[in-house]
Amino acid sequence: MVPHLTTALSGPLVSLEKRMLAAMPDIEHWFRAQWQEVGAPFYASVDLRNAGFKLAPVDTNLFPGGFNNLNPEFLSLAVQAAQIAVEKICPEARRLLLIPENHTRNTYYLRNVVELCHILRTAGLEVRVGSLSPEITQITKLETHDGYPLILEPLVRQQNRLVLNAVSFEGVDYPAFDSCAILLNNDLSAGIPDQLQGLEQTLIPPLHAGWSTRRKSQHFAAYDEVVSSFAQLLEIDPWLLNPYFETASGIDFHARLGEDALAEKVERVLKKTQAKYDEYGITQQPFAIIKADAGTYGMGIMSVKSADDVRDLNRKTRNKMSVIKEGMTVSEVMIQEGVYTFENIHDAVAEPVVYMMDHFVIGGFYRVHTGRGIDENLNAPGMHFVPLAFEKPCTMPDCAGAPDAPPNRFYAYGVVARLALLAAGLELQKNDPLLA
Repeated sequence: MVPHLTTALSGPLVSLEKRMLAAMPDIEHWFRAQWQEVGAPFYASVDLRNAGFKLAPVDTNLFPGGFNNLNPEFLSLAVQAAQIAVEKICPEARRLLLIPENHTRNTYYLRNVVELCHILRTAGLEVRVGSLSPEITQITKLETHDGYPLILEPLVRQQNRLVLNAVSFEGVDYPAFDSCAILLNNDLSAGIPDQLQGLEQTLIPPLHAGWSTRRKSQHFAAYDEVVSSFAQLLEIDPWLLNPYFETASGIDFHARLGEDALAEKVERVLKKTQAKYDEYGITQQPFAIIKADAGTYGMGIMSVKSADDVRDLNRKTRNKMSVIKEGMTVSEVMIQEGVYTFENIHDAVAEPVVYMMDHFVIGGFYRVHTGRGIDENLNAPGMHFVPLAFEKPCTMPDCAGAPDAPPNRFYAYGVVARLALLAAGLELQKNDPLLA
């Protein structure tokens, strides 16, 4: 099911989709040339917002945790992409050690780990799951919300390698396990554990992709570069694909430190956005999203429509903005132009999320939230949070169909998501400590 666009489909987005369809050979050639220069991350997911007049990424996750939400009919795309990605990193690889997040009580996240293991095993790898959690001191069997088992094993450091010891569990012998590469599905929000320092094995993604060092503003600075080049190719305004942003540091929401500087930057983003709205005849009120410059899981995020909104925060909002995942304190924020989402499913607000491995789009889903508005973050707790798998792949447009036909809308999603993926590759390349 494709969400219904409540905006008129004759606006700039349809014009943009027409341009993408007409330029498809040029676009694919351009991407091939870019990947000659920039290495693709092993995997990523990109949150998009479709405002009808604008289609832009608002977040790029290098440790995606929603593989269970993808359409199982497109499993072959994921398997083929995984095979290519692994061959690039470790051509002789037979074994892969997967390290997940520590939150073992989130059974939906565990289902993601199960599905990721399934993709990698179908790609021809022997996969075991080793946990950094201090709670996992012996081999442990967990169960997902829908009954799938997941075996977690405690990691063992042997000199400069992470391994799993031989063990027998529930009548099954698990031999000792030493892998060529280690796949992290843990975003390192709490910092880099000593166990991961100085390893001989290849870590995927590299440690500097984790939130202990990565910044969203660095990603969107790289995205600026990528979109500027792409917009020249299509002869379009880069703003149609790119949200404005600013950064602010030295923030203490509890003590109200840095409040005036933050308010000024919010004002600047809103004014620039309003100028574009005026240029395109857009009647909606601009808004901005203030988010922690590091971190994920929808924490440390709020929507504002004026600088005064920053100065008038109540205690509850200050508390919410002060701390993110793993209890980390927020002192650096990014102020990002808000992009409306005018897509909905059964009157619930929806936004597309696109998943990629290597430089291939492997699927996606809609994040749906009945308790949130068109100008709010949807990556948030909610009883009605319902992912809905894409019904078509993002790789096969229908050039004979209407620009907003499902295959063509999904192709447009895939193009913009790959731009964000390319920016992530550029970001990692620039921040690689080995190349500094």
